[in-house]
Amino acid sequence: QVQLAESGGGLVQPGGSLRLSCAASGSISNIYDMGWYRQAPGNQRELVATITSGGNTNYADSVKGRFTISRDNAKNTVYLRMNSLKPEDTAVYYCNADLLPSLLATKKIYWGQGTQVTVSS
Repeated sequence: QVQLAESGGGLVQPGGSLRLSCAASGSISNIYDMGWYRQAPGNQRELVATITSGGNTNYADSVKGRFTISRDNAKNTVYLRMNSLKPEDTAVYYCNADLLPSLLATKKIYWGQGTQVTVSS
């Protein structure tokens, strides 16, 4: 069974920093794009940042210059470093991965369970 597990969320003051991690586990042949999304109460889930297997990145305009996505392919892990956090960054953050499980012939997208990030004084 393939699973994604996030960690690193919590409560932080405005201007503070957090680093989220998401590790993919199970029988996996290959991982392609990985990404972070977020969903605030009453809002739709929105893209935060994505990264290809080769390291190309894409960011939402709202987080450019403040957030950095990275990955460790040897550990099947994607990270999100969040600096200069604002109250409007408060949301549940989800990671996803477009990957090929070892027991399947086609790739599919998997999601983590989400981790809460709250920015408040």
